[in-house]
Amino acid sequence: MVNSKKQIKSNLEYLRKLFIMPDSPDKFIEFGHELLEMIHDFFQQKGGIHSSITLPELSEIFNQTQLPHEPMLIKDVLAEIKTKVIGHSVKVGSPYYIGHMISAIPYFMILLEMIIAALNQNQVKIETAKASSFVEREFVAWLHRLIFNRTERFYQKNIQNPRIALGNITSDGTIANLTALLVAREKAFPPKKGFSSVRAEGIDRALKQHGYTRGVILVSTRGHYSIKKAANLLGLGEDNVIEVPVDHMNKIDLKKLQKRIQALQGRGKKERAKIVAIIGIAGTTETGNVDPLKDLAAISREIGTHFHVDACWGGSALLVDEYRELLQGIEYADSVSIDAHKLLYCPMAMGIILFRSEKDLNLIKHCSRYIIRRNSVDTGRFTIEGSRPFSCLKPWAALKIIGREGYGLLFKRAQECTATLKTILEGCGNFETLNVPELFILAYRFIPEKVRIQLHTWNEQLEKHWSGKNAKELRKNIRKVNHLINALNIKLHKALRRDDTTFVSRTTLESTRYRPQKIVVLRAVLINPLTDRDILQEIVQTQNRIGLDIWREFEPVYLRIMKNSGPEKESTSLRTAEQV
Repeated sequence: MVNSKKQIKSNLEYLRKLFIMPDSPDKFIEFGHELLEMIHDFFQQKGGIHSSITLPELSEIFNQTQLPHEPMLIKDVLAEIKTKVIGHSVKVGSPYYIGHMISAIPYFMILLEMIIAALNQNQVKIETAKASSFVEREFVAWLHRLIFNRTERFYQKNIQNPRIALGNITSDGTIANLTALLVAREKAFPPKKGFSSVRAEGIDRALKQHGYTRGVILVSTRGHYSIKKAANLLGLGEDNVIEVPVDHMNKIDLKKLQKRIQALQGRGKKERAKIVAIIGIAGTTETGNVDPLKDLAAISREIGTHFHVDACWGGSALLVDEYRELLQGIEYADSVSIDAHKLLYCPMAMGIILFRSEKDLNLIKHCSRYIIRRNSVDTGRFTIEGSRPFSCLKPWAALKIIGREGYGLLFKRAQECTATLKTILEGCGNFETLNVPELFILAYRFIPEKVRIQLHTWNEQLEKHWSGKNAKELRKNIRKVNHLINALNIKLHKALRRDDTTFVSRTTLESTRYRPQKIVVLRAVLINPLTDRDILQEIVQTQNRIGLDIWREFEPVYLRIMKNSGPEKESTSLRTAEQV
């Protein structure tokens, strides 16, 4: 087959034209218009969330092992991007896509991305980021005030003070959490006679000099996996991230936390643990719930440890006064992480880390001879990352364009969608909601009505203090049926992927009414402002239809469990279930 794409003879004059703005804006506008048309067409496409191409087929498209040699025309490369990349990208902005913490974005974000790329500022140094450095400091001060609400005098003094940093813009929430825990590590093992710092001498010497055998981080079982990655990178070790169980609301169990702390502090001389940080979560990734932050702050102060709040999901809710009470206590945190690409509705990806004390980031301050010199004003002195793009232009502009009032309306819509989906699911009969949503995330599962009724009946019987053999038999039957429904929901989720008209994600929770048994749940994130009641109704109808089709394969197994379910099988509810 003859290659129809025009090959270009490489020469310096041609390359120079690629690096400068065309003499006339016409050419630039032509390609810009073509690019925007491609993006527009992608959003207007009918069909599924994903393209119909299989992963093996996709791997065949991108299987060239040699680097491109001859140059190609821009229009030819754009055409290739359109067919190979855009054509097979996931429609995460679709109102039917309610599975992850990603949503449709305001169209002006595309224009902002173009500005960021065109300016190509590098935030590490003032010489490569003049005005943008001041924009970044202003944005950080906005969010710092939103969380910690220090005095006007404090912000007037520090908003553009190059000697300190109230926080950093990071590439994502993982780096934001890593930065917070890096500072916490330095604070946990301060300089003393014969020891300069952890950053200089390492964690092993820090532990020995301070008389500890390990450094630990305490967080609930809903903690994000970035916490373990941070512990790994900081030399603490993933095994020293101690996960504390959660209650039925998916919030850290304070009594169990206190017991863990007492156990760590009460060990003998052979093992002494230093609690480097306690982490509270303001919007858990799986369920959107918020830990009792005020209580965690008090516990952290009492034992003298760093209190970090992972608010990557829910921190932006502080823009709306309605959610201030839900996040009460966040103002007592030593550090708070937030993601702009979540509830600030910005494109992927940008994180923010903020510190209550303007002095904390001095603990990781560094310099170099050719950039970020000791007495410079470069923001890069306070970051663990080097070169960074001008990402904060997006949320900085969004806050001006949308405003706190606008975000209030968006969050109200998300709250209404969450409640609407819960109502639709519970009205259908063949679903069971399994969390109490606080920040726009709903966990539920498909379960035929007769099975749900039977499980609830067994649970009620257990609550009547059944003991001995009968209680043991009941628990055994509940485990068997839940195991079956887990398999059903895994298969349903895979079938929904194949159907591809809607999308929800899937996880496993140990904190439902069936605890400690782990339950497979479907997870919906309801933040897309384009999602409405009719769409949610369609999503539930699709899941119900496919779920009932799959149930036919599972029902014989369920009936066998019922047949051998012990003394309680004669109950009225069970006879009804068998008749159905």
